[in-house]
Amino acid sequence: MRTQKLSTSQAWGLIFLLLSILLLFPPGKGGAGEKISIGEVEDVVLMPWGVRLPARIDTGATTSSLDARDLKVKNGVAEFKLPRKYGSLQLHLPVIGWRNIRSADFREKRPIVQITFCLGGTILHTEVNLNDRSTVKYPLILGRKVLKDHFVVDCGRSNCLPPSCPEAPSK
Repeated sequence: MRTQKLSTSQAWGLIFLLLSILLLFPPGKGGAGEKISIGEVEDVVLMPWGVRLPARIDTGATTSSLDARDLKVKNGVAEFKLPRKYGSLQLHLPVIGWRNIRSADFREKRPIVQITFCLGGTILHTEVNLNDRSTVKYPLILGRKVLKDHFVVDCGRSNCLPPSCPEAPSK
Protein backbone atom coordinates (compact mmCIF):
# COMPACT_ATOMS: atom_id res chain seq x y z
CA MET A 1 0.00 0.00 0.00
CA ARG A 2 1.34 3.40 -0.98
CA THR A 3 1.17 6.32 1.38
CA GLN A 4 1.24 9.87 0.19
CA LYS A 5 2.41 12.86 2.18
CA LEU A 6 0.26 15.95 2.38
CA SER A 7 1.69 19.22 1.27
CA THR A 8 1.74 22.04 3.81
CA SER A 9 -1.19 23.77 2.08
CA GLN A 10 -3.20 20.52 2.04
CA ALA A 11 -2.51 19.95 5.76
CA TRP A 12 -3.62 23.50 6.61
CA GLY A 13 -6.73 23.04 4.46
CA LEU A 14 -7.59 19.84 6.36
CA ILE A 15 -7.04 21.55 9.73
CA PHE A 16 -9.25 24.45 8.63
CA LEU A 17 -11.98 22.03 7.53
CA LEU A 18 -11.91 20.13 10.85
CA LEU A 19 -11.98 23.36 12.89
CA SER A 20 -14.91 24.63 10.82
CA ILE A 21 -16.84 21.42 11.49
CA LEU A 22 -16.12 21.69 15.22
CA LEU A 23 -17.30 25.32 15.28
CA LEU A 24 -20.49 24.52 13.38
CA PHE A 25 -21.25 21.32 15.34
CA PRO A 26 -19.56 21.52 18.75
CA PRO A 27 -19.51 18.27 20.70
CA GLY A 28 -22.35 17.97 23.22
CA LYS A 29 -24.39 20.85 21.80
CA GLY A 30 -27.78 20.15 20.23
CA GLY A 31 -26.90 16.90 18.57
CA ALA A 32 -29.60 14.48 17.58
CA GLY A 33 -30.97 12.73 20.60
CA GLU A 34 -29.50 15.16 23.13
CA LYS A 35 -31.86 15.80 26.02
CA ILE A 36 -32.78 19.18 27.49
CA SER A 37 -32.30 19.76 31.23
CA ILE A 38 -35.42 20.75 33.18
CA GLY A 39 -36.12 21.28 36.87
CA GLU A 40 -38.52 19.58 39.26
CA VAL A 41 -41.21 22.21 38.52
CA GLU A 42 -41.66 23.91 35.14
CA ASP A 43 -44.31 26.21 33.70
CA VAL A 44 -46.11 24.88 30.63
CA VAL A 45 -48.73 26.37 28.33
CA LEU A 46 -51.73 24.22 27.40
CA MET A 47 -52.33 24.49 23.67
CA PRO A 48 -54.35 25.81 21.92
CA TRP A 49 -55.98 27.58 24.89
CA GLY A 50 -52.86 29.47 25.99
CA VAL A 51 -53.34 28.58 29.67
CA ARG A 52 -50.07 28.78 31.59
CA LEU A 53 -49.74 26.57 34.65
CA PRO A 54 -47.02 24.96 36.77
CA ALA A 55 -46.22 21.30 36.22
CA ARG A 56 -44.54 19.02 38.73
CA ILE A 57 -42.01 16.82 36.98
CA ASP A 58 -42.52 13.34 38.42
CA THR A 59 -40.28 10.58 37.10
CA GLY A 60 -41.97 8.19 39.54
CA ALA A 61 -45.25 8.54 37.66
CA THR A 62 -45.60 6.65 34.40
CA THR A 63 -48.36 8.82 32.98
CA SER A 64 -49.20 12.49 33.33
CA SER A 65 -52.19 13.80 35.27
CA LEU A 66 -54.24 17.00 34.83
CA ASP A 67 -56.46 18.71 37.41
CA ALA A 68 -60.04 18.29 36.18
CA ARG A 69 -62.73 19.92 38.31
CA ASP A 70 -66.41 18.94 38.01
CA LEU A 71 -65.41 16.04 35.74
CA LYS A 72 -68.18 14.28 33.85
CA VAL A 73 -67.81 11.74 31.06
CA LYS A 74 -70.71 11.55 28.60
CA ASN A 75 -70.80 9.74 25.26
CA GLY A 76 -67.02 9.33 25.23
CA VAL A 77 -66.28 13.00 25.96
CA ALA A 78 -64.71 14.30 29.18
CA GLU A 79 -66.22 17.60 30.32
CA PHE A 80 -64.34 19.45 33.05
CA LYS A 81 -63.03 22.80 34.23
CA LEU A 82 -59.50 23.88 34.96
CA PRO A 83 -59.01 25.29 38.48
CA ARG A 84 -60.23 28.86 39.11
CA LYS A 85 -56.63 30.04 39.56
CA TYR A 86 -56.02 29.10 35.90
CA GLY A 87 -59.18 30.66 34.47
CA SER A 88 -61.85 27.98 35.14
CA LEU A 89 -61.75 27.19 31.43
CA GLN A 90 -64.40 24.59 30.49
CA LEU A 91 -62.90 21.86 28.30
CA HIS A 92 -64.48 19.06 26.29
CA LEU A 93 -62.00 16.42 25.17
CA PRO A 94 -62.56 12.96 23.68
CA VAL A 95 -61.76 10.10 26.05
CA ILE A 96 -59.23 7.85 24.32
CA GLY A 97 -59.23 5.22 27.04
CA TRP A 98 -59.40 4.42 30.73
CA ARG A 99 -56.48 3.55 32.97
CA ASN A 100 -56.24 1.99 36.41
CA ILE A 101 -54.13 4.34 38.50
CA ARG A 102 -52.58 3.16 41.72
CA SER A 103 -50.66 4.86 44.46
CA ALA A 104 -49.70 3.88 47.99
CA ASP A 105 -53.14 4.99 49.19
CA PHE A 106 -55.64 4.00 46.50
CA ARG A 107 -56.56 2.47 43.15
CA GLU A 108 -59.02 4.05 40.75
CA LYS A 109 -59.99 4.05 37.10
CA ARG A 110 -59.51 7.41 35.35
CA PRO A 111 -60.34 8.73 31.87
CA ILE A 112 -57.42 9.38 29.54
CA VAL A 113 -57.37 12.30 27.09
CA GLN A 114 -54.77 13.71 24.73
CA ILE A 115 -53.37 17.20 25.34
CA THR A 116 -50.78 19.40 23.69
CA PHE A 117 -48.54 21.68 25.70
CA CYS A 118 -45.46 23.85 25.34
CA LEU A 119 -42.46 23.24 27.62
CA GLY A 120 -39.51 25.49 26.87
CA GLY A 121 -39.42 25.69 23.09
CA THR A 122 -40.86 22.20 22.61
CA ILE A 123 -44.47 21.40 21.75
CA LEU A 124 -45.44 17.97 23.07
CA HIS A 125 -48.51 15.78 22.61
CA THR A 126 -49.27 13.36 25.41
CA GLU A 127 -51.91 11.36 27.18
CA VAL A 128 -53.03 12.54 30.61
CA ASN A 129 -55.38 11.03 33.13
CA LEU A 130 -57.99 13.38 34.54
CA ASN A 131 -58.74 13.73 38.24
CA ASP A 132 -59.51 16.36 40.83
CA ARG A 133 -56.13 17.54 42.14
CA SER A 134 -57.53 20.27 44.40
CA THR A 135 -55.80 18.79 47.46
CA VAL A 136 -52.31 18.96 45.94
CA LYS A 137 -50.10 21.89 44.99
CA TYR A 138 -49.62 21.36 41.24
CA PRO A 139 -52.44 21.16 38.66
CA LEU A 140 -50.35 19.07 36.27
CA ILE A 141 -48.00 16.13 36.80
CA LEU A 142 -45.70 15.27 33.90
CA GLY A 143 -44.74 11.60 34.06
CA ARG A 144 -41.76 9.82 32.57
CA LYS A 145 -43.64 8.64 29.47
CA VAL A 146 -43.72 12.17 28.01
CA LEU A 147 -40.30 13.16 29.39
CA LYS A 148 -38.14 10.17 28.43
CA ASP A 149 -37.27 11.08 24.85
CA HIS A 150 -36.73 14.80 25.32
CA PHE A 151 -35.68 15.78 28.83
CA VAL A 152 -33.41 15.01 31.76
CA VAL A 153 -34.51 16.19 35.21
CA ASP A 154 -32.24 18.17 37.53
CA CYS A 155 -34.00 17.78 40.90
CA GLY A 156 -32.00 20.63 42.40
CA ARG A 157 -33.51 23.22 40.07
CA SER A 158 -36.93 24.63 39.16
CA ASN A 159 -38.29 26.85 36.40
CA CYS A 160 -35.26 26.36 34.17
CA LEU A 161 -37.13 26.44 30.90
CA PRO A 162 -39.99 28.96 30.52
CA PRO A 163 -42.40 28.27 27.67
CA SER A 164 -41.14 29.90 24.48
CA CYS A 165 -43.11 28.24 21.68
CA PRO A 166 -44.15 30.84 19.08
CA GLU A 167 -47.79 29.75 19.41
CA ALA A 168 -47.73 30.06 23.23
CA PRO A 169 -48.53 33.41 24.81
CA SER A 170 -45.78 34.84 26.99
CA LYS A 171 -46.24 35.64 30.67
